[in-house]
Amino acid sequence: MSQDTHILIWNRCLKVIEQIVSSRAFDTWFKPIVPVSFSEGMLTVSVPSEFFREYLEEYFLDVLNKTVRKEIGADARLAFRVAPVKVQPPMEYPAAHCNTPENNSISLPSYKQSGSVNPFVIPGIQRLKVSPQLNPNYCFANLAIGECNKMGVTAGESIAMYPGKTAFNPLFLFGGPGLGKTHIAQAIGIAIKEKYPDLTVLYLPANKFKTQYMDAVNVKNNLTNFLAFYSRMDVLIIDDIQDMSSQGTQNAFFQIFNHLHQSGKQLIFTSDRAPVDLQNFEERLLSRLKWGLSVELQHPDFATRLAMLRSRSFREGVKLSDDVLIYLASRITTNFRELEGALISLIANATFAHREITVELAESITTKIVGEQKTDITIDKVQKAVCQYFNITMDNLLSKSRKRQIVQARQIAMYMSRNLLKCSLSTIGSEIGGKDHSTVLHACSTVQDLMSIDKTFRQYVSDIEKMLVPARA
Repeated sequence: MSQDTHILIWNRCLKVIEQIVSSRAFDTWFKPIVPVSFSEGMLTVSVPSEFFREYLEEYFLDVLNKTVRKEIGADARLAFRVAPVKVQPPMEYPAAHCNTPENNSISLPSYKQSGSVNPFVIPGIQRLKVSPQLNPNYCFANLAIGECNKMGVTAGESIAMYPGKTAFNPLFLFGGPGLGKTHIAQAIGIAIKEKYPDLTVLYLPANKFKTQYMDAVNVKNNLTNFLAFYSRMDVLIIDDIQDMSSQGTQNAFFQIFNHLHQSGKQLIFTSDRAPVDLQNFEERLLSRLKWGLSVELQHPDFATRLAMLRSRSFREGVKLSDDVLIYLASRITTNFRELEGALISLIANATFAHREITVELAESITTKIVGEQKTDITIDKVQKAVCQYFNITMDNLLSKSRKRQIVQARQIAMYMSRNLLKCSLSTIGSEIGGKDHSTVLHACSTVQDLMSIDKTFRQYVSDIEKMLVPARA
């Protein structure tokens, strides 16, 4: 590919944009943009300042995204590089993947608060603007995908293509905290709004639904309007459905569920437990929650945790070394939320204190989040776990054998000793077969590469890590 490809692409984009925006806006906001590079579908452009980038994303994001995709393809991405200030290195930010979703106004019958409704009288009509309550950052493009959530994402993408018309209605996502249930649920809503902007999409926590119901019944005596409002939704996403435990709320929701489902509308729910484990739910409602597809989200494996860190650090405009990213991914294994919190805390501490982001700084930050790291894992225990997993002897592992299984086991032992214990390359080499530091470095690089392309190999590493994690608890 020509080194000037990025220039040619951007020039084509400018010709399109010039026909869309005013000449003043074009001269002010698009002429100063300088194309930097193009690689793997990502067009990187340089802008003069952080304010300039924020303004473009707020007012011209839709124009930029549509133009870049038109010139490059449907999978094209855009990244901004903010010009450096003084001696600081430039920061790179991916362009936002979508605008904040908005619904069209909906028409609702307006019933009076007192007296019965006369069926022969046409009620008044009121137009209501409904916010979808979707966070644009929770899109599919910002989601790290691995074996832990692949089924939920695949089902979600199918729903986004044909909302209400697949067998996945309702979709019930469940799992522990911080595993990405809310992210996937909102990503589906965002994708639906992108493809079908005229559909009315609404996301809300179950507690908010319960509060609205109580207000309608006890405060405003407005239950009919409450039911009429929800009957107009095309896509209803309710988070933490386990909180909808009161009988009155369930009765109202049962009516809404039946109406929407029979009308071919899409229903999506999340919960911290499986449908069968929901407490104090009416059997008739439980049977409907189990009607479509139930997907359990698992704890993320190492490769997925690492992918999430790379994606989030890029979105924050910060480049972190592989050592730091691998340390965080190895140290925090429970869920995405803790991992993301550690990353943001690390970036903030480094920024405010004007410090370089190192493994040592990452260690001090994660200690405050997940506690002290236990030291009872040793290289010897790593080797024994690897031998047990592959059913080989310690002599085999430490030998000079070039058999494929032995070599891979030896490389995994080196990799895990490096990433779980942060031992020096020379220390690892001396304890695992008397190898030099370059051999250990090559082993770590090989394992990392294989994990990114080989699902079976990635499972090996994940399984052995699970064998060692209890020793660290």
